[in-house]
Amino acid sequence: MRVDLFDFDLPPERIALRPASPRDAARLLTVDALGMADRTMRDLPGLLRAGDVLVFNDTRVIPAQLEGMRGEARIGATLHKRMDLRRWQAFVRNAKRLRVGERVDFGQDVTAIAEDRLDDGSFVLAFEGEEPVETLIERAGRMPLPPYIAAKRPTDARDADDYQTMFAKEKGAVAAPTAALHFTPGLMAALEQAGIATETLTLHVGAGTFLPVKVDDTDAHRMHSEWGRIDAATAERLNAVRAKGGRLISVGTTVLRLLESASREDGRIQPFEGDTAIFITPGYRFRAIDGLMTNFHLPKSTLFMLVSALMGRERMQAAYAHAIAEDYRFYSYGDASLLLP
Repeated sequence: MRVDLFDFDLPPERIALRPASPRDAARLLTVDALGMADRTMRDLPGLLRAGDVLVFNDTRVIPAQLEGMRGEARIGATLHKRMDLRRWQAFVRNAKRLRVGERVDFGQDVTAIAEDRLDDGSFVLAFEGEEPVETLIERAGRMPLPPYIAAKRPTDARDADDYQTMFAKEKGAVAAPTAALHFTPGLMAALEQAGIATETLTLHVGAGTFLPVKVDDTDAHRMHSEWGRIDAATAERLNAVRAKGGRLISVGTTVLRLLESASREDGRIQPFEGDTAIFITPGYRFRAIDGLMTNFHLPKSTLFMLVSALMGRERMQAAYAHAIAEDYRFYSYGDASLLLP
């Protein structure tokens, strides 16, 4: 499909630079068979049914943005995906100043060798020393805010908390599963009282989520892979929910992509551990999920293509036009939508 079919006019001021406070005060646009309605996150327990399950991503964002020097040249690196105990794939700023075999000094006694350059232009960085790489990153890195936020303000101490969900446990993401940023202990208690259960899985979101689609046709776009895991016990519980007539509501596109990657043709979810590079566009037949809660995405992004596949492109274009007209806040720190096909 032509990528320009997923374009729309998004005023820059609609991109949120800070999250709602408190988190569950964010607005929520519902889109379902009845149309659209303006709500807030605190309405969510009344919008779902007893027996439904919300599925969350428990990945934890690491300070994956590094700034360093290669000789006299300043090098920026955004870690994307862990390859082994000491090596990470990274997208490098000022990459023309870095060659394979050269050392980058990120300060705080943290150095890495540019071990290889991959076909997509990213580098393999091999971190030196005996300390665990997690320790090195914590010492030298900073929170990797999306470029459309970082271009407008610097990262600060608030982001260390604002950019983590209340479910964050498994370290390894370089971007937050932002739909879950809207949840609070109070909202979770209200959901439980309404008979709505929760489950968690892990998908370490990579920096590829921020990359623009640079081709004219979706068939030519290459998704970057991300690592995820669903254990056998979780898969069985999720299958049992659907067998009883409950719905699986994915909290975020990361959860949706992992569930769809782990599902069979008949919709049964299998245990999963490994990489997924699933790219969902209109025409895809969803097997594992019955609804999606997600933030508002950017024009011509793979995520807007995903929600268009779930709900229909024209319906989502209309929903986004409504959201823009009604001053909803977009992207990582923005408001939410509940999509029930």
